[in-house]
Amino acid sequence: MSFPLLTATAALPAVGAVATAAVPAAWRTAAKWLALLVSLATLALAITVLVRFDPNGARYQLTESHAWIRDFGVRYELGVDGIAVALIALTAVLIPFIILAGWHDADPLETGSRRWRPTQGFFALILAVEAMVLISFEATDVFVFYIFFEAMLIPMYFLIGGFGDRAHAQGEKAASTQRSYAAVKFLLYNLVGGLIMLAAVIGLYVVAGNFSLQEIAQARANGSLHMATSTERWLFLGFFFAFAVKAPLWPLHTWLPNAMQEATAPVAVLITAVVDKVGTFAMLRFCLQLFPEASKWATPVILVLALISIVYGALLAVGQRDIKRLVAYASISHFGFIVMGIFAMTSQGQSGATLYMVNHGISTAALMLVAGFLISRRGSRLIADYGGVQKVAPVLAGTFLIGGLATLSLPGLAPFVSEFLVLVGTFARHPAIGVIATFGIVLAALYTLVLYQRTMTGPVKPEVSAMPDLRARELVVVAPLIVLLIFLGVYPKPVTDIVNPAVKQTMSDVHKTDPKPSVEAAK
Repeated sequence: MSFPLLTATAALPAVGAVATAAVPAAWRTAAKWLALLVSLATLALAITVLVRFDPNGARYQLTESHAWIRDFGVRYELGVDGIAVALIALTAVLIPFIILAGWHDADPLETGSRRWRPTQGFFALILAVEAMVLISFEATDVFVFYIFFEAMLIPMYFLIGGFGDRAHAQGEKAASTQRSYAAVKFLLYNLVGGLIMLAAVIGLYVVAGNFSLQEIAQARANGSLHMATSTERWLFLGFFFAFAVKAPLWPLHTWLPNAMQEATAPVAVLITAVVDKVGTFAMLRFCLQLFPEASKWATPVILVLALISIVYGALLAVGQRDIKRLVAYASISHFGFIVMGIFAMTSQGQSGATLYMVNHGISTAALMLVAGFLISRRGSRLIADYGGVQKVAPVLAGTFLIGGLATLSLPGLAPFVSEFLVLVGTFARHPAIGVIATFGIVLAALYTLVLYQRTMTGPVKPEVSAMPDLRARELVVVAPLIVLLIFLGVYPKPVTDIVNPAVKQTMSDVHKTDPKPSVEAAK
């Protein structure tokens, strides 16, 4: 029996979470180092998965299958395609940086009547989220996926509500109220989506008789499993609704700005760069593969929703006064591009969407973590409270600029390639949608450059005159992310080589081929 590599990759952070939580309260530093070492070991296993995966091999590789709940046809089935491998690598890369960036975010608060913050719990919850996200990317049994898709809400709820941002102008009591509101809103939105998905999962079992993604897809492809058109559409809507909440897609997005505003910067990165990717990934893996005809039926409406997300999110980002809410609305706009690429039903669009998931994770992590370092120094999230930072902290300002330029998809940085592919793929089949979507790029340049101008340039405000530059730990967090943004911006081939074969198979699932360009011959 071969070594269960996928299980080990997800189980290691789960075991690490338990071990970190069990560290005695007085040994806070030991708990931090344990969590960091576990995340690095998980990264090593993720690299092993990446190395052992053959892009030109079978669709699902490193597979594991064991009977679990026999009476209901539930099996513990894992397997990865190129899309899953890319997102597993992204998750494993980001978690060590999230832990390092949040090194002091859960230290005890000793002023006034503020409460104790259990450091061990903070880092244990981060590792628990990593474990659940990784197994969500690996699961090929719909029931197993659903369990961890929902279970990750529990640690995220406590990370948002129990370890919120300390930069709150209205005092600790008001901050606690806002954190609780954001955490409950996050939980309710995602629970409603999950409950609707549960009904669809049960309906799928009634129709198919099992939960195996591969068996159901194969039965649909060879004609041995037939779904009535109305049944397929209802099941698709049940799955898609849950994924759209997680993504987040307009109009189901409103939980994200609150959650990112009230969470610490590392937890905000965990939300939008890691957890939310499960939603868009699941659209590719489950919606398109299980319900191909319903996916094509819903495409026009979904493209309109994605377009609204792009423009609406960017417009609201322009008007934000809070740095973290600005990044949140920018992410809503970017997720609109990802969903648009998925449902453009072209290989360029879906390759670009997958690459966008990876690149958005890196760029958002870079921008938000540097913003978190900035906010922790000044103690305020408001843009108006800054000015002239580049004169007193040039390295901080420089890394903030690179993260911002990546957010607006500057050529030469990683998000440009993915956004370009999404737009090319959309133009090929839906030119009107593609034209309107480009307006989001213009708005991205506006909100990013205005943010930089107001915070980093101009006269030095007295409150930031003594602001220190990035420290060694903070440089260790930011520098590798900047390197990745530049590397993947000029050479995205390592990622596209992995995801392109999986995208071709997804296109085959929905019986779509790329439209041929109609160019009039020159006379």
